[in-house]
Amino acid sequence: MNRAVLGAMAALLLAAAGLFWWQGRAATEQGAPPPTPASRAASDPGSLPLADAGTMRGPAPPEATEITREQRRFDRVDRNRDQIITRNELLALRADAFRSLDSDGNNLLTFEEWAVKTSNRFKGADGNGDGRLTRGEFATTRPKPAAKPDCQCSRPQQARSKPKPARDVDPLDYGDETEPDA
Repeated sequence: MNRAVLGAMAALLLAAAGLFWWQGRAATEQGAPPPTPASRAASDPGSLPLADAGTMRGPAPPEATEITREQRRFDRVDRNRDQIITRNELLALRADAFRSLDSDGNNLLTFEEWAVKTSNRFKGADGNGDGRLTRGEFATTRPKPAAKPDCQCSRPQQARSKPKPARDVDPLDYGDETEPDA
């Protein structure tokens, strides 16, 4: 009950302060004379001021060469740059991550292989070895974000459009978070 009364009093005080500030500002602006532009002709008060630049010219506008986000995403998958994505190109993005989980190399991922990787990761995150993860310990299992350069303006355009290598898949990542599309 006390919190509700204190909240109502605080809201009334804030509203009163805002009203006081608004009224004071309106009174200040009401007494100020309107600005008179120096370039306006005295005989024609409705004319617009003119700006004559003479022979000066500004710099040319920059060309729009930036590719769209969807084009960058397509180029990242299209490895041979033939403007067509094949099944192999699409699967190649996850092949390295699959190979890191497939410990016996038979191209079959068994539950045991996944469980070994996951339990090793759990043991690595469990700093005190009590078999339970605190929030701080669990935070260490989060995948590291992809490094992004600070500025791309000094590199040539061809270097910007090269695809980035595929990231490793986290065995504890169940698809809750979206991957960055950089």
